[in-house]
Amino acid sequence: MKIAEVSKLCGLSTHTIRFYDKSGMLPEIKRTADGHRHFTPREVEWLTLLYWLRETGMPLKQMRRFTTLAKAGDAEVAERRKILADHAQTLKAKRAMLEKCESVLTIKIASYGLKDNEASQ
Repeated sequence: MKIAEVSKLCGLSTHTIRFYDKSGMLPEIKRTADGHRHFTPREVEWLTLLYWLRETGMPLKQMRRFTTLAKAGDAEVAERRKILADHAQTLKAKRAMLEKCESVLTIKIASYGLKDNEASQ
């Protein structure tokens, strides 16, 4: 697959895909005779994972560590699992904070009540 196709499949811009590749965060991408990257479904899976890790706020440094460990093979599975579990805990804490923020906003919105013209709509 070409980079434009991969971009549509995984949700990342072509610029970001090139960045991840140049940063060493992807398995080695084969190139065609004319030098263009040729992606396999495996690389699309990796890019999709990277998309979601970044989308959920994982820092690039942590993503790089995770991908380095993944390239090292099965010997590093426990540490990769820990990185993901720690990130899941971070997301859980963020979710709890967002729920608290939403509660505060709901109370504040309710405290304003409805104006006469809003009540009739």
